[in-house]
Amino acid sequence: MDSPNCAAQNLTDHYSMWDVEMDIEYLYEVVPQLSRVFRITDKIGEGTFSSVYLAEAQMTSGAREKFALKHLIPTSHPVRIAAELQCLTVAGGVENVMGVTYCFRKDHHVVIVMPYVEHQTFVDIVGSLSFEELRHYMYNLLKALKHIHKFGIIHRDIKPTNFLYNRQEKKYALVDFGLAQGTPDTQIDLLKVVKSKPQRGGGSAVKTQDSLGKQSVVPLPPNIRPPAPHSSTKAPAKRPSPPTRTKPTKELMGLCKAPRSVFGERNLNSINPLKSKNDKAEKLLKSTETVDSSTRKYVSSKRRPPPAKASATSQKPKPAAVVSQGLTCNCYMTDRICNICLSRKQQVAPRAGTPGFRAPEVLTKCPNQGTAIDMWSAGVILLSLLSGRYPFFKASDDLMALTQIMTIRGSEETIQAAKKFGKSVVCSRELPRLDLRTLCETLRGVRPCGEDTLPAELQASRNPADIQQDPASPPRKRPSQGSPASAKDSTQSGASGWDSVTDEAYDLLDRLLDLNPTTRITAAEALLHPLFKDMSV
Repeated sequence: MDSPNCAAQNLTDHYSMWDVEMDIEYLYEVVPQLSRVFRITDKIGEGTFSSVYLAEAQMTSGAREKFALKHLIPTSHPVRIAAELQCLTVAGGVENVMGVTYCFRKDHHVVIVMPYVEHQTFVDIVGSLSFEELRHYMYNLLKALKHIHKFGIIHRDIKPTNFLYNRQEKKYALVDFGLAQGTPDTQIDLLKVVKSKPQRGGGSAVKTQDSLGKQSVVPLPPNIRPPAPHSSTKAPAKRPSPPTRTKPTKELMGLCKAPRSVFGERNLNSINPLKSKNDKAEKLLKSTETVDSSTRKYVSSKRRPPPAKASATSQKPKPAAVVSQGLTCNCYMTDRICNICLSRKQQVAPRAGTPGFRAPEVLTKCPNQGTAIDMWSAGVILLSLLSGRYPFFKASDDLMALTQIMTIRGSEETIQAAKKFGKSVVCSRELPRLDLRTLCETLRGVRPCGEDTLPAELQASRNPADIQQDPASPPRKRPSQGSPASAKDSTQSGASGWDSVTDEAYDLLDRLLDLNPTTRITAAEALLHPLFKDMSV
């Protein structure tokens, strides 16, 4: 007899399979052309702006090939969709960058068809990769970044789940240009008009037509997949998109088996930003003129709105304009925010990307962002590979994310780097800069842990073996250097090369995690780094 937990798991799996089947049927319904070419077999990914399906098609040669079908959400902006397609067609297909094979459109539904790359999830292999595999992984990632940066494309979402890796066949593919942004000299025309923040709006004006490219496919036999019920002459019945379902994806299910992140999730800066008082006042003044009920006099909406707080006496309050734009207010370089600063409009800067991989200039809302933000994300990936921890950074807001970076790179270094791009960072206490080799080797378990090896923020994560034990059980004693367990660990580390990681690896990590984007190493420079001296560009 199955236990209640087992029965609950079976029920969850049943509903998950049912959900996938419903999503596939819905995709056939809204884009009926797919049923004449592809047989969709599974749903392999789901994100904020798209869902990815696995499908196969019969080629003219008789062979069957697998494809990845990316269904964009109907509210995606037409220019955003066209820009992603242009990135794939212009820069894709070579140098470890994913290309596009076909594209289908029906009304406001767009499906991008790409070659399917079978791959392993990063969370499953991060702890078992050898140092030599790490070198090849980073080399091929930097190779892809050099290629897209040459076209003036800022990917903005570099992370392991967007860099597919087939460990057996040594294949790599950089995917998902949905958040891509162009540099001032970009060669992608549509990125010149796309804002970095994903836009949402009606997608019915997309000019993309059905494209079958140069490859030829034949319609599927009727006995393989029946056509959608509304794909003949009758238009499909309109129905709302399926509700968002919270179900464990393959990547999320794998997180349960991986070591926890180095940093926790607790948020100590949960104060919601206040809206501008001027904005509120402008919303209240809807008409051109309003009547003051107390004085029966007309008040023009062009006049400055009254101050937020009235004086307790009858004295006339001082206007907020006494502080000149060129002068600093009384909260400058302190850990407080005055009413004058709260009344100012919020800074607008691109911040698209995945938490944990955003560069310091993104977290501090620097308006001038370039390809260096992709290099920082590549550095975070290298940090996870060297330390064996994924995800490494895990914060619920930008301030906490910046604090976690300070814990690794040092508070004074962060403050000085922020000044270079016009930002002021105030830290309540000084945080020393950590040695990257000591940090990574301690977290991986190669280096013995001392009480003063890591700061207090990282003490709970210093030994990977401690994560597996029951919190109620007494602390596990580390094996001595002469014990069988220690000899076994030493043999495994030696076989994978982790006991002899070169200084070049940590030098590259230091240059990728340079807090100053102007001096951060580029992809072209990184490929010439001594770490890859025996590899050809």
